[in-house]
Amino acid sequence: MLIGVPREPAGETRVAATPATVRQLMGLGYEIVVEAGAGDLSSFSDAAYVEAGARTGDADEAWGADVVLRVNGPSPEEVGIPKDGAIFVSTLAPAVNAELVDALATRKITVLAMDAVPRISRAQSLDVLSSMANIAGYRAVVETAHEFTRFFTGQVTAAGKVPPAKVLVAGAGVAGLAAIGAASSLGAIVRATDPRPEVADQVKSVGGEYLPVVVAEAAQQSSDGYAKATSDVYNEAAARLYSEQTADVDIVITTALVQGRPAPRLITAADVASMKPGSVIVDMAAGMGGNVEGSVAGEKVVTAGGVTILGYTDLAGRLPTQASQLYGTNLVNLMKLLTPGKDGHLVLDLEDEVQRGITVVRDGEKLWPPPPVKVSAAPVAAPTVQAVPKEGKKPLSAGARLSLVLAGMAAFFLINTCAPAPIPQHFTVLSLAVVIGYYVIGKVAHALHTPLMSVTNAISGVIVVGALIQIGIDHLSIQILAGIATLLAAINIFGGFAVTRRMLNMFSKGA
Repeated sequence: MLIGVPREPAGETRVAATPATVRQLMGLGYEIVVEAGAGDLSSFSDAAYVEAGARTGDADEAWGADVVLRVNGPSPEEVGIPKDGAIFVSTLAPAVNAELVDALATRKITVLAMDAVPRISRAQSLDVLSSMANIAGYRAVVETAHEFTRFFTGQVTAAGKVPPAKVLVAGAGVAGLAAIGAASSLGAIVRATDPRPEVADQVKSVGGEYLPVVVAEAAQQSSDGYAKATSDVYNEAAARLYSEQTADVDIVITTALVQGRPAPRLITAADVASMKPGSVIVDMAAGMGGNVEGSVAGEKVVTAGGVTILGYTDLAGRLPTQASQLYGTNLVNLMKLLTPGKDGHLVLDLEDEVQRGITVVRDGEKLWPPPPVKVSAAPVAAPTVQAVPKEGKKPLSAGARLSLVLAGMAAFFLINTCAPAPIPQHFTVLSLAVVIGYYVIGKVAHALHTPLMSVTNAISGVIVVGALIQIGIDHLSIQILAGIATLLAAINIFGGFAVTRRMLNMFSKGA
């Protein structure tokens, strides 16, 4: 079968296939035709595609292929271009583009929506939304830094002290975590909030501080991996938190989206007005209605109070080379799933939950929306296990524990009194070593146990001194054994310190 990669509409810098993904698609048995100039804005030349094994052609050849790969869905004018029986693959946002889905269903074609991939484990490699959100979250911080009038990081200089910027990220999904990590790496103080308390550790792991919205009710778990609408009680509590934070922070980045619905309003005009002049807001949901009152999709707005609101909808496209490579890899993973025989023949299996989830139209039959996923993305609750005490095993009473301690002390006294030398001295050293070792190890974090033990192992290599003394004895067998002992002790010493240094570097910033 022939795969066609047409040019994207004006304003789109990404392309659905790169030279690297072309090679992978050809490995599945497909032939590839790329419309001339399709990769120019992503820095992929026609010559690079030809070198990878594809051929270049005009728009008619690319659109007339058996399988058409695009980043963006077709415009109303382009719906009639693919040939009958063709398979069209792109992002579509079918939940909010009902008219486009209906128009596509009038054609005898099959349409797959890459942005409708079920959020289940085995479909992660196809998840275009996550791939693009990761790039968009990073780029949001880059755009903020361009507009912000100060450093992100704090500095102490001869000319005075510069405080670090304070950043609030609303939503700790893929885009939010990428934004938190980027802003934190630039030295900002980053705070984040999300309806899911389980993301607190993720926020902390990328350098942020999690701000919980405290409500009496439990957050609604998602069964399909996409965010769910929050309750009125939660929204009221969150609104108070946003009002407090916007008056304090310098930068706000919002990422909240609910599948199939307009974006929830998080930041009000009053919140924006409370921010300091020179502050920056990035509304990453501007294209879906916006999280911020006053944001405009695709535009930069400066309020009367000097607050800049960025509503850019092409954040991923502002890193077109990387975005195209990730999107192209998602498509390759999809084609691997649809080409089980690796023979260039696409097979669509609607019994497969992933393939059914992304199929919007099949041979002119509308299949949207898909049935609910059978595999829940919500964490599985641990089964309640009632502890049943074992017969014959009862906890020791305080008196019994005291008796054991006294018995141990008596045994220690008898050994030191009755045993011949040098056993008492050795036993005393052993006992003291156990006590000291217990308190030393007990005060060390678990993560540092391995480097501590490796350096202790190195110190134990002091036996090399004894080996060096023995090597001077005028006896061949003793010299051989002493030489071997010296070698092994030296390995113990240098190896122990090398392992310790390498592991401690893992806990150092910039390692």
